[in-house]
Amino acid sequence: MDRYILYQRDDCHLCDQALELLARARFPEPRSVFIDGDDALEARYGTRVPVLRQVETGRELDWPFDPGTVRDWAR
Repeated sequence: MDRYILYQRDDCHLCDQALELLARARFPEPRSVFIDGDDALEARYGTRVPVLRQVETGRELDWPFDPGTVRDWAR
């Protein structure tokens, strides 16, 4: 089961930056969910992507974030 989800859009440079940051921070790889074409997800995340979500708790972290912020949030 996935621990984290990264909501993102196609061709989103901020989403690419978020994925690179998470990889550099050695954060567990999130499942990517693309919101494009999903009316409900676009309404919820359209102006916020990328958004990192903890599956178990439902907590969300909006971009911009850095390695320290991600580590603190994930606790």
